[in-house]
Amino acid sequence: MRDLGFIAARTNILSYSYPVAKIPRAVCKLQETIPPVNSESGCLTGAVNLKSSNRNPVVQEFESVELSCIITDSQTNDPRIEWKKIQDDQTAYVFFDNKIQGDLAGRAELLGKTSLKIWNVTRTDSAIYRCEVVARNDRKEIDEIVIELTVQVKPVPPVCRVPKAVPVGKSATLHCQESEGYPRPHYSWYRNDVPLPTDSRANPRFRNSSFLLNPETGTLVFSAVHKEDSGQYYCIASNDAGSARCEEQELEVYDLNIGGIIGGVLVVLAVLALITVGICCAYRRGYFINNKQNGESYKNTGKPDGVNYIRTDEEGDFRHKSSFVI
Repeated sequence: MRDLGFIAARTNILSYSYPVAKIPRAVCKLQETIPPVNSESGCLTGAVNLKSSNRNPVVQEFESVELSCIITDSQTNDPRIEWKKIQDDQTAYVFFDNKIQGDLAGRAELLGKTSLKIWNVTRTDSAIYRCEVVARNDRKEIDEIVIELTVQVKPVPPVCRVPKAVPVGKSATLHCQESEGYPRPHYSWYRNDVPLPTDSRANPRFRNSSFLLNPETGTLVFSAVHKEDSGQYYCIASNDAGSARCEEQELEVYDLNIGGIIGGVLVVLAVLALITVGICCAYRRGYFINNKQNGESYKNTGKPDGVNYIRTDEEGDFRHKSSFVI
């Protein structure tokens, strides 16, 4: 009987028509447990919910993209919409106070009520975006959804370095680098327009070569070059956005002429020996003696005390200037 009385009392409470502005909070709490809810009762019974058709959009640079944010359930006719950009641990407004903010101003707009469209995306737009909706007339007032945008960037022509000439049997390293593409590009090398495998031993066509190609770093390393490794080389950097290649460069593999090198060394030694012998002979024959001794012989001639001599114009002709004094 007590239970029947409680049910009757509960029924009377729910059937009583309160003015909308004066509905007791206890009545709204009680109505939450009894679906369906009468929207005319004035109780906040809705719950705002969001969804997205694509939470991980991928787009190439300079194209347009839509960041989907859709309200699936809400009792609020005019909810407050905000978009935020999270990048490098920094949060900035993208859409706030009903207008586009920050670096997206002039190249973004709101689609429908909540979705965001960006034109001419750049690599700096790669970030996490958060759509936030505040519905004041809903029991659950706030909901948010996170979208991660990835902007792919096509590689630019890589920088390639190929040695001009390498002797047979020596090692050689070819380099290929590209720094603009996103995601990070992979590298492939070509010789005379023929793609090279990552390991020459894995392909019978290159059994006379000995090289390893690293597609992550772009290095092509020959442990010992052969004549067959001569040719025109170029590299291609590629990712999901596209590819680019460098200009062809020639690698020459040449033989070392050991006999010619030895012969050249012997010739140089023989020439040096002849020069040394010639200098020794010249010294022995007096070609390098200082001739000043001949010019000073007259000054060094012994003269008796008290006698002066005057040199005449003719070489070796002297005349007596004064008498001997005894």
